[in-house]
Amino acid sequence: MPEQMNQSIGYQNNGSMHIKDLEEKQNLLKDRILLIGQNLVDFKEENSEKILEMKKEFEKMKQDIDRIKSFVEIISREFDRFARKEDLEILSKQAKMFQPLDFVKKSDLKKIRNDD
Repeated sequence: MPEQMNQSIGYQNNGSMHIKDLEEKQNLLKDRILLIGQNLVDFKEENSEKILEMKKEFEKMKQDIDRIKSFVEIISREFDRFARKEDLEILSKQAKMFQPLDFVKKSDLKKIRNDD
């Protein structure tokens, strides 16, 4: 009988050691899961901040692009109002042919001669 008691005490010790090992493993897993959860929360917060910052930059870029578009539209409308080189050459030739200053001088000279 004492031998059986020793044997049952040995099984109990083995069983309680096995339970303690399982409890320790469970505690380690629990700590790891808590760390992983905390890392996940930190990662999410960090990424949320980065995404928010990127959204702000994207909106600013969209506004800049809209301003550039409107500027280009205004400039393209103004280009139609500019004279072409050929048009300027024609106007220059017409001005040389007409020469308003010479016309005024000649007509003034004629008036002066007629008045005399």
